[in-house]
Amino acid sequence: MSDERAPAPPLRAERFKAFVDAVVAIAMTLLILPLLESVSEAATEGIGTAQFLGEHAGQLMSFGLSFVLIATFWMEHHRVYSRVEASTSALLWINVLWMVTIVWLPVPTAMLGQMDNDPLQAVVYIGTLTMTQIATLLGKVYLMRHPALHGYPEGMLRDGAIGDVASTILFVIALPIAAWVHPLGYFALLLVALTGPVARILKHLQR
Repeated sequence: MSDERAPAPPLRAERFKAFVDAVVAIAMTLLILPLLESVSEAATEGIGTAQFLGEHAGQLMSFGLSFVLIATFWMEHHRVYSRVEASTSALLWINVLWMVTIVWLPVPTAMLGQMDNDPLQAVVYIGTLTMTQIATLLGKVYLMRHPALHGYPEGMLRDGAIGDVASTILFVIALPIAAWVHPLGYFALLLVALTGPVARILKHLQR
């Protein structure tokens, strides 16, 4: 009798996709907690609404920025994994890496909103976003190499992966600008809006 075992069948994807959705929802909720604490402190001190909004403009900005970024990452994740029908241990670990970066993001968001700006703060914040983008890219590359797990044409995943590379490049460019060019600061993240043009350049170079 042969001792060889048949390879384990792929895991069904529905449970891990539901788990990812729950993790994202919790992370987005955590973003608001520092503001709720600030509201309680303001109420205790008798601070008015206009004064509160002025004093906590940084917190409000960091909350809005991170909320939009997490929502954008989740929408891309949902779009890609909507056609994923099965998973493997490796794909699960790639998604665990992705979720770690999402769950961690409320911490640098709170730093950004409540602490004085310094270069390391920008490295932590934008570095987290870069790791989220890299984890997104890793998932697409893995799916390209395992077509049995999904129903995507290879070209769609390849184009998405190129877009992830473009976004990663732009995050890397934005990081030193946010860290050391203080008049621009985190407005450097607007460079990510150039993902489309940079992706087209990368596609042209690939051809």
